Amino acid sequence: MEQTTQTFAAALQARIDTKTKPLGSLGRIEELAAQIATLQASLTPRMESCQLTIFAADHGLADEGVSAFPSEVTRQMVLNFAGGGAAANVFSRSNDVALQVVNAGVRGGPFAIEGVRDMPLGEGTASSLHGPALTPDESTQGLEEGGRLGREGDWDALAFGEMGIGNTSSATLIAHRLLDLPVADLVGRGTGVDDAGLARKQDILERASARVPGTLSPAQVLQEFGGYEIAMITGAMIAAAQAKRIVLVDGFIASAAALLAVRMAPETRAAMVFAHHSAEAGHGAVLAALDAQPLLHLGLRLGEGTGALLAWPLVKSAVAMLNDMASFADAGISDKS
Repeated sequence: MEQTTQTFAAALQARIDTKTKPLGSLGRIEELAAQIATLQASLTPRMESCQLTIFAADHGLADEGVSAFPSEVTRQMVLNFAGGGAAANVFSRSNDVALQVVNAGVRGGPFAIEGVRDMPLGEGTASSLHGPALTPDESTQGLEEGGRLGREGDWDALAFGEMGIGNTSSATLIAHRLLDLPVADLVGRGTGVDDAGLARKQDILERASARVPGTLSPAQVLQEFGGYEIAMITGAMIAAAQAKRIVLVDGFIASAAALLAVRMAPETRAAMVFAHHSAEAGHGAVLAALDAQPLLHLGLRLGEGTGALLAWPLVKSAVAMLNDMASFADAGISDKS
């Protein structure tokens, strides 16, 4: 098997190096092409279709005052997604990416409307300031239901977005406990809290973390501090990677789910393409822990999968280069002497 792997890697590198270009001149695009070809175990990989799933859920921690917006905005934004008016809708249409919205646990009951899949684990998590955010059953169900979505369809790539007031706080606590870094180094402004709000948010998160001392497993971190949407994204990423699909990882919250996924199933990392470096404070630390070099650095901090959508054309282009670009021999061009 090792020899076969080495032989494939050598053939793949030769295929890239003999394209009509100086060696390495397409930089990260060459690395991306190699990653996708290796994942699919094919010198002519396919990368034609992508689906974005936006998971929406409410967080009990939002009731503690960690966000600039009230929890009802989560539901309002889901309706905006269903109506086609959000940034994720615009970017998905312009990049020919299919989009679905999943109610993972939004307050107010089922939506029961076209454009939203009702799969709620509950109506918002509990507040992690006072107890576990998820019950063991909710956490397990979230991973399993997300996994089912990660295996659906015949997509070459999957992107996972999120919507949930309070979820930057959840992501911060997940990163804090998995990376053993201070909350102060990771907490950001989320939806735009002012300086006083940021200080209050940090204090609340530090108190929530102090509620559960000691080392926690990834599954315990998810249960204590996670969100319904984060649980589903984590399960979806693991399953998508097992299905040999590229996982386009969006910003801070999606990367916190990616960190959970890799800690739970390390082989998931090989399928991950990190779309962008978010402006949210803790994202850099999570990317470093995952040894990730994102494709874009645009100052984004919206979520919804918007960064992943913007990176999709680069992923498609990398495979097109590998499959369609002429070699020196094909074009009758002299190689470097």
